[in-house]
Amino acid sequence: MTDYQYPGEELDLFAHANNWKSYFASLLRPYIGGDVLEVGAGIGATTRTLFNESVDSWVALEPDAELAARFRIATSDMRPIPECIDGTLDGLDASLRFDTILYIDVLEHIADDKSELRNAAKHLSPGGALIVLSPAFPSLYSEFDRALGHERRYTARSLASVFPDGLSQAALFYADSLGALLSLGNRFGTRQEKPKASQIQLWDRVVIPISRFIDPIIGRSAGRSVIAVYRRPAVAAAHAVSLGGSQV
Repeated sequence: MTDYQYPGEELDLFAHANNWKSYFASLLRPYIGGDVLEVGAGIGATTRTLFNESVDSWVALEPDAELAARFRIATSDMRPIPECIDGTLDGLDASLRFDTILYIDVLEHIADDKSELRNAAKHLSPGGALIVLSPAFPSLYSEFDRALGHERRYTARSLASVFPDGLSQAALFYADSLGALLSLGNRFGTRQEKPKASQIQLWDRVVIPISRFIDPIIGRSAGRSVIAVYRRPAVAAAHAVSLGGSQV
């Protein structure tokens, strides 16, 4: 258990962003299955969104004890019931291996992101997928990011650069192209630290369906979020793969 307290208040605001959750779940679910580790699980909304019939087990890490308690309540009706551990990756049993490891709007909070993913890769089973979804484009960094404790935003290239050597890229793209324009407006216009519930509803109900239509047309080349999926080789010699460097 840690003394960490999450600085943001947006988890409840975004918990009912059903169109956005449905959208990114449709993009990520094909890569999610087997034994799953979710790092920074919050209040369980993402868990419920991404859980699918291919999942055998689900372990959630959440360093904020209050959020972890809410997670357990929110997921108590799921089968299998996700296990929630109060803590971070550093405290996880080194022998544990997972088929899927998730960082959904989490990696941007971690100061040493490269070391974090290097350590995460050590917990990947052969053929396993390491999945990251984070806010996109440093130029869009705003008062909202600062209030949430975001260390950074990523481009596709900068996100790829923090994954360790020895993992192969399975997917790297952006999502929510129209939402990026809203973030741009906040960065240079409204400068809000916290969005209003009405703004979240407008974004989710109007903007996301349009982005969902536009994104594939533009080749997922821009968006409010960037998504990366990397895999560990599914070969007998996978244990010999170096996980100490970075991919450019």
